[in-house]
Amino acid sequence: MFAGTYTNGDSKGIYVYSFNSLNGEVKPVSIAEGVSNPSFLSLSPSGKYLFAVNQNSGGTPSEVSSFAFNKVSGQLSLINKQLSGSEGPCYISADASGKWVMVGHYTGGTVAAFAVEKDGSLKSHAQLITHNGSSVNKQRQEKSHVHATVFSPDQRFLLVPDLGMDKIMIYRFDPAFWKKPLTPSKKQDFIKTKPGSGPRHLSFHPTKPYAYLIEELEGTVSVFHHSQDTFKFIQNISSHPPDYSGTKGSADIHVSPDGKFLYASNRGDANNIAIFAINPDNGKLAAKGFQSSMGTVPRNFMIDPTGNYLLVANQSSSNIVIFKRNLMTGQLQPTGKEISVPNPVSLVMLKK
Repeated sequence: MFAGTYTNGDSKGIYVYSFNSLNGEVKPVSIAEGVSNPSFLSLSPSGKYLFAVNQNSGGTPSEVSSFAFNKVSGQLSLINKQLSGSEGPCYISADASGKWVMVGHYTGGTVAAFAVEKDGSLKSHAQLITHNGSSVNKQRQEKSHVHATVFSPDQRFLLVPDLGMDKIMIYRFDPAFWKKPLTPSKKQDFIKTKPGSGPRHLSFHPTKPYAYLIEELEGTVSVFHHSQDTFKFIQNISSHPPDYSGTKGSADIHVSPDGKFLYASNRGDANNIAIFAINPDNGKLAAKGFQSSMGTVPRNFMIDPTGNYLLVANQSSSNIVIFKRNLMTGQLQPTGKEISVPNPVSLVMLKK
């Protein structure tokens, strides 16, 4: 398991752990030190390489880094870095072919495409797309703020939630086009969300044609059905209890590997994980409960590949909390196990 962090505090870089999916035990393995703000991570399909954004600020240029991972020793070794091409890179994703990495820039409102060489090194960005737009929340939506770059399950599209524009931009993806892998989708080039909602992250159902969008500003989840290269809205549901009156700041969203449940993290005053059951017939959600993240600012979380455990990265309280999933009810049970790590932001896992 790899944990990306902010290094403007006590963090040393990217933390590597061994995770036992049978009992939830975690053991520290190594740390890739000297890496500036490796906040968001993505693994290559082969597991040989790990990619990270270097989310710098204050005049320090932001970068994208590539690391080689040694499965035997558990060590990460820096291969190379490239300038990210814009400001505030906050999300990175590798395509299934292993040939491309896509980066979303929150501050710059841009999407950058980086080709990956056979040795895992990154070339300078081949394409940089700038979004132009705003929405009704003048404090948070004064301009474009790209928050994720998510490949569709068939890898034919890249979906880009833009918090500032209240849109999910849809790009056709062709890994063979080395100079311009992304082009606007011809059938539907964007999905418009409710004004002021603030689209952030997106998760696809593993076997059915449904996509789930977490909306940061409104604290809601929107559900879409996708077919024939188009997306159709089917539901919007709160990720907070009906009587909730605190500040909202939803963050991450994931469907369980078996496709039965959906989870969403809420920051603000909530600091919890919302639990939803997925209707197998129409993809709609039904709220099933809320579990405290047992920390503050649950920025990101992940479900291990077996589906047995859910791990939450609490950014401000500097702890990763491990929950056992009830596979029948979807409920989360604290295991009593947690990892102390400074300012964790994202988690990814690789099978040994």
